[in-house]
Amino acid sequence: MPTPADHLAQARDESDGPTLRRLATSPYPFVWQALAANPHTPPEALQQLSAARDSVWNDNRLLRLLADHPRADQAVLRAVLEAVAAKLDAGERPYAAALALADRPELDADEVRRLGSLRGASARLRHRLGLRLDDHA
Repeated sequence: MPTPADHLAQARDESDGPTLRRLATSPYPFVWQALAANPHTPPEALQQLSAARDSVWNDNRLLRLLADHPRADQAVLRAVLEAVAAKLDAGERPYAAALALADRPELDADEVRRLGSLRGASARLRHRLGLRLDDHA
């Protein structure tokens, strides 16, 4: 029977899409993060991971990894954008994920800029979002 360490090793090293999609159902946040860091993880698995929740720190790290993922398509990025917006609106601070989204040309700049108007957004986040979005305009 595979251990959590076996699942982690697979999530880090595997390149087979079906195996990576199966691992996205794992109950372990360290496996989710390893999948989000694996450049072979397919968009379907990334989209599934965008809804995974564990703790504030783990969730925010996962969202940042998903926002940076090279295979994150527009659907994945929109799901991450919605998750980041919900966390900001709840007063949480997924700032790294918000800034990573600002670097993605697949998203509309106004949608990303809107993150700065939510309850958890600081003046510094608004400023840095503006800088990054203006650099890509």
